[in-house]
Amino acid sequence: MCWIVFRHFSKILLLWRGVLLFVLLGVTATAERAHIAVASNFKPAVEELKRSFEEQTGHEIIISSGSTAKLYSQIRFGAPFDVFLSADHLHPQQLADENLAIRNSAATYAIGRLTLWSRSVEIANISELADTSIRRIAIATPLGAPYGVAAQEMLAYNGLDATVSDKLVVGESIGQAFAFVHSGNADIGIVSLSLVLQLNEGERGYRWDVPDGSYSPIEQQAILLLKGANNEAAETFLAYLISPEARDIIESYGYTTP
Repeated sequence: MCWIVFRHFSKILLLWRGVLLFVLLGVTATAERAHIAVASNFKPAVEELKRSFEEQTGHEIIISSGSTAKLYSQIRFGAPFDVFLSADHLHPQQLADENLAIRNSAATYAIGRLTLWSRSVEIANISELADTSIRRIAIATPLGAPYGVAAQEMLAYNGLDATVSDKLVVGESIGQAFAFVHSGNADIGIVSLSLVLQLNEGERGYRWDVPDGSYSPIEQQAILLLKGANNEAAETFLAYLISPEARDIIESYGYTTP
């Protein structure tokens, strides 16, 4: 019990140290550059965060996006990233366990939400996925993509996993699953609410937000990678990510924040 409390206290200290660093630095005298690896579902949000952060600090942020599993693999094989914004909490923990990230630097920056989305089919409830008129359902792969894992859990929770298995069109990331629906290659997608909200009003089609209790919380965590340990831009960006201003931006993209 003491060890759990100590680890929790250490994490809080680290986060507050980051916040203090961000407040004290303001616009820095020496600008640095940080390379951020970000899960594809969060790319639209991080683009806005990048603009605000760069204006306030003078630092430069470079963004590379992809599936969480793919980015994790790239980091393991030496990709030059300073910070990892994962779509789950498991991959950051694995990187810390493998001594590729700074232990206890992980922090939850967003909690994702699933929605059923279609450009042409009006959706009233989850059972409509079994309707014969629905031929193709897009999801991210459950083999490594957190939103794909959540989609599979949701289907099983509703007793639909076996019923719709032959209809599934699987993308390597939630971004690709979203693209399948957007291009018309799938009738409906089980996708990230944040991606749907970025569409223009006329493109949004129909959506049905999946109740949270039907899948495990999609707890998205950021972690400082070993390469970014002495990078002021990377450390300051992590502090900014949990600031009130950043939280407002993140929530405007359809996420909740802790």
